[in-house]
Amino acid sequence: MSDKQKRDQLTNSSGAPVGDNQNSITAGSRGPTLIQDVHLLEKLAHFNRERIPERVVHAKGAGAHGFFEVTNDVTPYTKAKFLNEVGKRIPVFTRFSTVAGERGSADTVRDPRGFAVKCYTEDGNYDLVGKNTPVFFLRDAIKFPDFIHTQKRNPATNMKDPNAVWDFFSLSPESLHQVTILHSDRGIPATYRHMHGLGSHTFKWTNTESSSVWVKYHFKSEQGIKNLDEETGNRIAGENPDYKTGDLYKAIEKRDYPAWTVYVQIMPLEDANTYRFDPFDVTKVWSQKDYLLIEVGRMVTDQNLKNYFAEVEQAAFSPGRFVPGIEASPDKMLQGRLFVYSDAHRYRLGANHEAMPVNRPRTQVSNYQRDGFMRFDDNGGGKPNYEPNSYGGPVEDPNSKPAPFEVSGYADSVRYDESDHYTQAGDLYRLLDSDEKSRLVKNIVESMKPVEKEEIKLRQIEHFYKADTEYGQRVADGLGLKVPEYEL
Repeated sequence: MSDKQKRDQLTNSSGAPVGDNQNSITAGSRGPTLIQDVHLLEKLAHFNRERIPERVVHAKGAGAHGFFEVTNDVTPYTKAKFLNEVGKRIPVFTRFSTVAGERGSADTVRDPRGFAVKCYTEDGNYDLVGKNTPVFFLRDAIKFPDFIHTQKRNPATNMKDPNAVWDFFSLSPESLHQVTILHSDRGIPATYRHMHGLGSHTFKWTNTESSSVWVKYHFKSEQGIKNLDEETGNRIAGENPDYKTGDLYKAIEKRDYPAWTVYVQIMPLEDANTYRFDPFDVTKVWSQKDYLLIEVGRMVTDQNLKNYFAEVEQAAFSPGRFVPGIEASPDKMLQGRLFVYSDAHRYRLGANHEAMPVNRPRTQVSNYQRDGFMRFDDNGGGKPNYEPNSYGGPVEDPNSKPAPFEVSGYADSVRYDESDHYTQAGDLYRLLDSDEKSRLVKNIVESMKPVEKEEIKLRQIEHFYKADTEYGQRVADGLGLKVPEYEL
């Protein structure tokens, strides 16, 4: 009897068998994701409700208020009003965070960093929910709950579990690019001020002529990039687990205001069909030689918090919070985040979380949503709570509709057409100097040593080897393992 025959069949919560737990149901191979994928929705909704009351991910964070100022004319690309005039300023709130640790964990651990910006615009709030790396471990949201489970605690021991971490990575080769970045020098930023922020996903900008382009966001730190080595990060974690939180607060307190120059890469819509990588695959980057960085503006954080809980803990960011002129792309990871982030806030903070001071738009809100926990305004008074109506209630603005884009194909659980998980990870490895390569390999080896199963180590080494033979060989040597004859 084979190993698969011995294992229980995967089912959903109602006991029905699951046919595909790796790929969301999309309209064709590119998407977008379909709401009829009830397994995906159940999986994400259940995942959001696993912890109370802290965030399931990004629980440990710091934040500050500031402003964004437009420094370059980007009106040929987008009709977003807050970007329509050079010199225009809007208030922003920015939250920085770790990903895997609990609220009381250390903030100098090896982990990606969240980089979320809430823009208070005249058309309502726009949230850019990014991080400090250009890629992610996954490219389909259906795998996100499983990935985060591996980063949390073992259900039996309640301890972090390197077996689960590397078992998942080794069975998910699309993670290799982010794994390489994570274990490089960039894996532990020295402070939140000394790291870049990236939107990671592809988004769509549409101008007043209804012409659209694909975009990626880059926030370049004006403080420069500084990182910590493993030993220093661990030492600070033991001595001062809130080191980065304190650093941000102290910098603003002494008026050494952190700032980032904001750029975008612009891709014509038609290039998405011919570019050498799928531009909607969040495990890949666009070459900056192919699509140059275009300056947009400057973000400055110049005001500290008055109350941590009211501002950082109650801040609710969602990648689905757009303004006219900025829209989603078919990126499957983004498509899942459009649902799961706001659903997490509705669970954690309540249906009316957007009325909380830190989340409240700086413009009038007019809709037909009523009641719910924590409703603390006049609840719409006696105005109609349905639409359409004949009593002067708010109506749609056709100019605010997202620009259409063509989709095609069968509704099915479809993986990305692109299966090259190795080229960009290998290119990154070869860009590193010899000392950086040595530190990368050392960090990976130290992380993999506790893994109990040799087959997991060998499976992961194969991914390193396919990215670069030297990369794989050095990790294998560090672990005292012989590299099998891999087919390249």
